[in-house]
Amino acid sequence: MRADGKKIKNMTGEYAIVPHIMSERCDSLNMTQINIPLEPLQKYINQKRKEGIAVSHLALIIAAYVRVVGEFPYLNRFIVNSNIFARKELAVSMVVLKNDSEEGTMSKIKCDPADTIFDINNKINDYVSTNRKADDVNKTDKLAGVLLKIPGLLRIGVKAFKLLDKLGLLPRSIIEASPFHATMGITNLASIRTNHIYHHIYNFGTTSVFMSIGNSIEVPVKKGGEIVFEKCMPFGCVMDERICSGLYYSKAFKRFRHLLAHPELLEEKPESVIKETPYHDDIKKAKEAKKAARKAKNLSN
Repeated sequence: MRADGKKIKNMTGEYAIVPHIMSERCDSLNMTQINIPLEPLQKYINQKRKEGIAVSHLALIIAAYVRVVGEFPYLNRFIVNSNIFARKELAVSMVVLKNDSEEGTMSKIKCDPADTIFDINNKINDYVSTNRKADDVNKTDKLAGVLLKIPGLLRIGVKAFKLLDKLGLLPRSIIEASPFHATMGITNLASIRTNHIYHHIYNFGTTSVFMSIGNSIEVPVKKGGEIVFEKCMPFGCVMDERICSGLYYSKAFKRFRHLLAHPELLEEKPESVIKETPYHDDIKKAKEAKKAARKAKNLSN
């Protein structure tokens, strides 16, 4: 039994067959470019700035995707050893450059489908400030440091991790430290004035979607019977086609675009969220509630 996901049983049709035909993530890549108009985002950011709240483009993007996962939970699936799993958390991996250095570190942010834009913005700020300090190391850096200490250990360790991951025996502590085990990976190449790319999704780990943000572009669109150029933020999006259908992806990204066209929708918590399986935090809270109930019952007796 995997520590990070619950196996989805009784799969039928395409979902059951395709993971066996395309057994590796690199066999299963679908790629698309998504152009998000910048004007609504910039208007929202400027308005929040007047209110004394600094919100970033990246926070809006991640908040919108997190909200979409709460409405389209298949996006939080992953494939290992030709089996489909529902992930027990919602995590986003990203790279942060260290201060005064070209060296970067990669880790992940834990999110909840009910998070608002303000929740996500705070989590990103905490994540960046923690990981950007030149002398600080996160769980990923610590794990890499251990493997690099002894010659040859890195190669042996990575092979062992891959085998354990395939068998579903990789310890949760390793999964917690691994940026390759996440709902989505994202890289903001616009921050270094670079165009978007189509970033691969790794064969190791469980990341099923990777987004790359690039320099803004002018996109021709038809408005009022005329062709005008609209300034957009381009995304290179790479997806594992085995976790859901093309129609499902299409509906999910249509909702993603709608949320970024109306970012104020992200200020309120959603009325409901959908999870295929309880997340680790849900399980922890349920255990704590049972423990508190037993304690209260004992005190009353």
